[in-house]
Amino acid sequence: MYDVIVIGARCAGSPTAMLFARQGYRVLLLEKARFPQDTLSSHYLHTQGVALLKRWGLLDKLIEAGCRPIDRQRYEAPGVRIDGFSLPIDGQRTTYAPRRYVLDPILADGAVAAGVEFRQGCAVNDLLFEDDRVVGVRYTTPGGGEATDRARLVVGADGMRSLVARKTGAPNVIEHPRMTCTYYSYWSGVPSDFELYARPGRWIGVIPTNDDLTLLMAYFPQDEFSEMRKAVEPAYLDAFRTTAPELWERMAEGKREEQLYGTGHQENYFRKAFGPGWALVGDAVNHKDSITARGITEAFVQAQSLTDHIGDGLHDDAKLNAALRRYENDLGGEALSHYQGALNVAELKPEGRAEMLQKLVGHQEQIDRYFSTLSGAISIDDFYNDELLELLDQS
Repeated sequence: MYDVIVIGARCAGSPTAMLFARQGYRVLLLEKARFPQDTLSSHYLHTQGVALLKRWGLLDKLIEAGCRPIDRQRYEAPGVRIDGFSLPIDGQRTTYAPRRYVLDPILADGAVAAGVEFRQGCAVNDLLFEDDRVVGVRYTTPGGGEATDRARLVVGADGMRSLVARKTGAPNVIEHPRMTCTYYSYWSGVPSDFELYARPGRWIGVIPTNDDLTLLMAYFPQDEFSEMRKAVEPAYLDAFRTTAPELWERMAEGKREEQLYGTGHQENYFRKAFGPGWALVGDAVNHKDSITARGITEAFVQAQSLTDHIGDGLHDDAKLNAALRRYENDLGGEALSHYQGALNVAELKPEGRAEMLQKLVGHQEQIDRYFSTLSGAISIDDFYNDELLELLDQS
């Protein structure tokens, strides 16, 4: 019997398993894929996420994998352009956007190094219950057989379509309709910083990544998705031409190296985070529009939060229940703020934001503080301090 079984070994599951193992628990980590394997992702690590990688001792592995460092950010909308970067967290300022076939194995290797038993090619198809408590999992092995294992706690890090959420009946406690759809690809010969461009109805994201490639993402209103699917490439290219003309000129000198990837499944929700014998982390517990690229970072934060709260209390019913409740309460703080921020951006109506940012031009400290609200270095409440409010009133 294990202390903890974690289902899903990507950005939420592997760190969760690793941190539990570092606390001395016996942990089983199950993943249906075989690494390395890519997955749909904007794959940007905000400062907060990079700081956690450094804390966990995994950042050097990421740097060694050849991911380009990012230390400059641009935001451009009609009437305004600002350049700067987030303030540091725990001394860490540089960020990265590793491909998922690079990042996910690094995280899984970190879990294995901590003592986690990692099994790939294992698809969990059911939970084991005793009365109303989850006590284990049933899964298909790589050879096609069926196996079961039991644990004190089963953690679902199994994404938007979480089996753990479905089998436990975890309800959505917050939910909003889909707002955008996105298409993206990888380009060579397009030098860039971390760049964001907005106009009404469109949003462009530009992120340097591995192999001297640049991730170029275009966002559209959700109600255009069905029509766009009939002619994806023209719509994708037109978004860059009309939203970011200077970037469009750079793209003319570059080359698209991969197919276009896209999704309209931009779900927005918080689920019930725990119950008897189970907990959810990552996209299984909270997903929002990918337009702010906060998913990986928040998966890291949740892994740290869950394991910190449980600590040595896993085998004490009262301590465990209290810890899981504190974990859920944490989700209602910072994570909810970033959720609301993503919904705001996903409206694809940048006019109000652009008007505010125009007033920051020439005030570099305030520009960097604004970028820090996206990275997790500063909360929205802290951003609107007396100095900023005075500046906005004077402008």
